[in-house]
Amino acid sequence: MKHSLLFYLVVLLGGFMASPAAGQAPDPIKFGKIDEADLKEQGFVADSASEAVILCDYGQSRFITDHEGFKLVFDRVMRIKILKKSGYDWATRSISLYHKDSREERLANLRGFTYNLVNGQVVKEKLASTSIFKEKSTANTNIQKFTMPNVRVGSVIEFAYSITSEFLFNFQDWQFQHSIPVRWSEYRVAMPEYFDYKIQMRGYKPLDVREQSVTRTGFGVYGDMNSVAGSSSNAGTITANVTNNRWAMKNVPAFREEPYMTASENFISSIDFELAGYQFPQEGYHPVADTWNKIDKDLLADEQFGTQLKTNTFLKEQLTAALAKATDPAAKIAAVHELVRTSLKYNGSDRIYATSTLRKALDQHSGNAADVNLLFVALLRDAGFQANPVLLSTRENGWVNVSGQPLLSKFNYVVAHIALPDGKEMLADATEEFVPCGVLPTRCLNGQGHLIMPDVAQSRWVDLKPAQRFVDYRMVQLTLDERGGWTGKVHQEHGGYTGVYTREKLQKEGEKKFMEKLASNHEGWNIAKYAFTQRSALQNPLGLDYEFVSPGAEAPATTLYLNPVRHFGDDKNPFVHEDRLFPVDFGAPIDETIIINISIPSGYDVDELPKALVLDLPNDGGRYMYSVQPNASSLQVTSRLSLRKAVYSAAEYGSLREFYARLIAKQAEQIVLKKKS
Repeated sequence: MKHSLLFYLVVLLGGFMASPAAGQAPDPIKFGKIDEADLKEQGFVADSASEAVILCDYGQSRFITDHEGFKLVFDRVMRIKILKKSGYDWATRSISLYHKDSREERLANLRGFTYNLVNGQVVKEKLASTSIFKEKSTANTNIQKFTMPNVRVGSVIEFAYSITSEFLFNFQDWQFQHSIPVRWSEYRVAMPEYFDYKIQMRGYKPLDVREQSVTRTGFGVYGDMNSVAGSSSNAGTITANVTNNRWAMKNVPAFREEPYMTASENFISSIDFELAGYQFPQEGYHPVADTWNKIDKDLLADEQFGTQLKTNTFLKEQLTAALAKATDPAAKIAAVHELVRTSLKYNGSDRIYATSTLRKALDQHSGNAADVNLLFVALLRDAGFQANPVLLSTRENGWVNVSGQPLLSKFNYVVAHIALPDGKEMLADATEEFVPCGVLPTRCLNGQGHLIMPDVAQSRWVDLKPAQRFVDYRMVQLTLDERGGWTGKVHQEHGGYTGVYTREKLQKEGEKKFMEKLASNHEGWNIAKYAFTQRSALQNPLGLDYEFVSPGAEAPATTLYLNPVRHFGDDKNPFVHEDRLFPVDFGAPIDETIIINISIPSGYDVDELPKALVLDLPNDGGRYMYSVQPNASSLQVTSRLSLRKAVYSAAEYGSLREFYARLIAKQAEQIVLKKKS
């Protein structure tokens, strides 16, 4: 960054943190000085389930200046113990380097060693230059990769490097937690008073060390000093406050992936930095962060975003024909949705900018999420609707802090917002073949999105709350014979998001393979007849009717044990761990209904029946009901699950886990029939 008054600061003796500040703790690791005990087996019992363990990860960020202005320097030393062959991947490392135009971040002093214990002696092998190579990652990012030599089970690897960057907005974040355990992780930052960085701590593990001190540091000043020291001289010195931060964690457990979670980066213990502004001596504050108004204005003027919405010469004839068949606003919106889906196929890439132009994407019949949904917005406008784009971050991309600093970089997706004539509103996405109009794909169900209005003063946040549920309904007619064999007829309806997933699976596998897999999940089943209904009627549940036969024993049984719900419901609790530190996010509420009518063979009586059960989650979070109703020669088993919330907090996890445990235990209870004497 160049100061407007050619105000360059050069830290005396070569830069900030040239030597430790008074009272500063010693470095937790010295490159090249390994503890021989780390090469031995003992001491790693607690980590025996892990493929590797990070012994120490130490980073420092500081500021320097040269003739071009301020720059950031990031230094890192990392040491890792390999515990299993599966941990060999940790010996290949990647370093991300940002570049723009002719400027780029520079990697320097990359070095490393692999240590092995051979015949009681420590043998080390140096990282070779031939094991270092560069790859292009994105338009503005290159990846420097390297692979440590001679890695085996029991090896300790260590490496160190420095990155110099003139992109002050790209301050190095720090991650304390990884997918393997960490013995010690420490980050130090020396921040001169001129820079205002917003610091956000993520994760659930508290810091073990959190220290801060302020030192007065002398600077050499070159350039126009009139506004700095009130002197006409062209050289001199000033002093400034430098805040020295030290953060550390010890014995950090490996981050554990859990069912029904969003991006792991939302929960991993880490520190993020965002440059908000700067203020030099005797000057006002200069904000760097954009406002939402400015971001929205820039987007609307961008050739790969807002400008594309003004290009309305394509698909005119097809749009007119599609609208002519529709009689009401909902039907017209659905017709435009169908036109976009069939004209431009989503290529799986999630972006907020069009690839180049919508015309080019149409010619290629393929485009990213922005191509598809910006076209959707443009055609909706041509059809007379008030439609505008909504920016969002997908579930795998992480959360957006709606109350934090405005950052366009946090978004990776765009959908359409439509104002309906009755004062209601709709969010819609045209990327997916089996997602109906007015429903967002589950990847988009992630907090809130930013609606960009033509008058940016009216732009606002909108809730991405799902419009649909996961709906699964089964009506089963079973006839039991005296050998325990079954003949059955099943009617299934997959609605909402379950319908989307099932249609996608059916499209991918085909009907025959789909049914073969269904039969293979049930021992002895033979499905002789089946039929799908409503395959293309996306607003309706996908129907499946089939008949099956399951043979019993060779001879009649005196006692028959039945567990019919197990054939049509879950048999395992997805929540196996006793605790959970972050929410359970299903994406949408869940409704599952199973009704099974069983014809009992002649000559048998009911000997045992499971008792009815009603389970309720706290705070009206959901309910499970189970009952068995006996009749003269039949039984009706009913199982209903309703999870009324899409997201359950970590505090609710214990109740949810117990709820599922009792639900599955109840479904495992058997019905016992005995032959009459």
